[in-house]
Amino acid sequence: MMLLMSSPALAVARDDGDDPGSGLSVIDTLGLFVAAPLALFAIIAGLVMVLDKSHESHRVTTRNIKTKAGSKAKADSKA
Repeated sequence: MMLLMSSPALAVARDDGDDPGSGLSVIDTLGLFVAAPLALFAIIAGLVMVLDKSHESHRVTTRNIKTKAGSKAKADSKA
């Protein structure tokens, strides 16, 4: 019932204290909603990489992992 009473035509009348500003241009919109978040992401990611203080020995890399090749690994683990 409430949905029937709230028609889009009621949005034409402004409320008291409503003071809409001027609209955004395409350049402003792209800058605000695309370029600014991408720049913020790049700055944060760059700071994380530059200020990373972890030691090389604590990083998980493939050269630190010792594995056995193929099916021999299964046979050796059962024995």
